[in-house]
Amino acid sequence: MKLPTDLMLGRPLEETEERSLPEFVEDLQERMDRIHRFAREKLKIHSDKMKQRLDNTSTETAFKPGDAVWLYTPKRSKGKSPKLQSNWEGPYTIIKKINDLIYRIQLSPRSKAKVVHLERLAKYTGHNPPDWLVVEDPPPRTEDSVIRDE
Repeated sequence: MKLPTDLMLGRPLEETEERSLPEFVEDLQERMDRIHRFAREKLKIHSDKMKQRLDNTSTETAFKPGDAVWLYTPKRSKGKSPKLQSNWEGPYTIIKKINDLIYRIQLSPRSKAKVVHLERLAKYTGHNPPDWLVVEDPPPRTEDSVIRDE
């Protein structure tokens, strides 16, 4: 009976067939290389499919310093239903964008800053955003403000 793997990779040589050791090693290495290439191709195909699926479902969210955000921190209190507990804290204020995925946030001017991943943040849409951090854009440069060497 031939299995699908036998059709793809070929049937092993019969036990009665005698081969020298170098022939056996060469044949074994060639079969192992073929199997390894096949597995690598399949892994690449599945990896590409998973990346495409993730890219299609994810949304690009970027925050800038001064934005108000919620912080996801699930907690379990004994005797309370997890469904009824709030998993979000805030509003926090974005202090600094460290890189595309990591942000430094702070709850109030006197609280300790936290460094968190983008996936734990959600945009704050409440009525009273924190206004203790005012991020001002630098004034526009004019010809008078440029220092010249004359």
